[in-house]
Amino acid sequence: MKVLMINGSPKANGNTYIALHEMEKIFEQEGIETEILHIGNKDIRGCISCRQCYEKGRCVFEDVVNETAQKFEECDGLVVGSPVYYASANATLVAFLTRLFYSTHFDKTMKVGAAVAAARRGGLTATYDELNKFFGISGMPIASGQYWNGIHGSAPGEAKQDTEGLQMMRTLARNMTFLMKSIALGKEKYGVPEKEPFARMNFIR
Repeated sequence: MKVLMINGSPKANGNTYIALHEMEKIFEQEGIETEILHIGNKDIRGCISCRQCYEKGRCVFEDVVNETAQKFEECDGLVVGSPVYYASANATLVAFLTRLFYSTHFDKTMKVGAAVAAARRGGLTATYDELNKFFGISGMPIASGQYWNGIHGSAPGEAKQDTEGLQMMRTLARNMTFLMKSIALGKEKYGVPEKEPFARMNFIR
């Protein structure tokens, strides 16, 4: 099994990384392969709703989004971590996720998603909610921990002092591992839930 981890912080080894790395250690103990992609310092533009991905099978902009698409398809779980900016995720990360989720048309049902936020003080839950919406719209079960998944720290490295936050990351990783393994067993015995044709309803006609 494999978990793809996205570091949405501009700082490669900042507090967001500390949270993700704490999870990574548990995944390794549980025999889960992991890869951390650092995208928070990349030049990533937002989606322009050109819908060319439906014709090309990939985003029209050739950058790290297309490089990540196959890794996303092959993973069993996706962890997305972000620092908090104005009670929101890093805009670079949001642009990345918007294009990644929209331009990849494979079935994401039953891939497990988990969101992690890092902040000096506030805005953690708003960012946590924002990131979880990418999973929810895609039919991805959302892993939970023992609290809302966040860690505190201002200067890079301060998150190492947040003992409860680090424990939350370890709990989240264990719960996510259990959920992924349970889903794998469920697929073997029951398959995946039946999908009805999408019934699109526009409010303005």
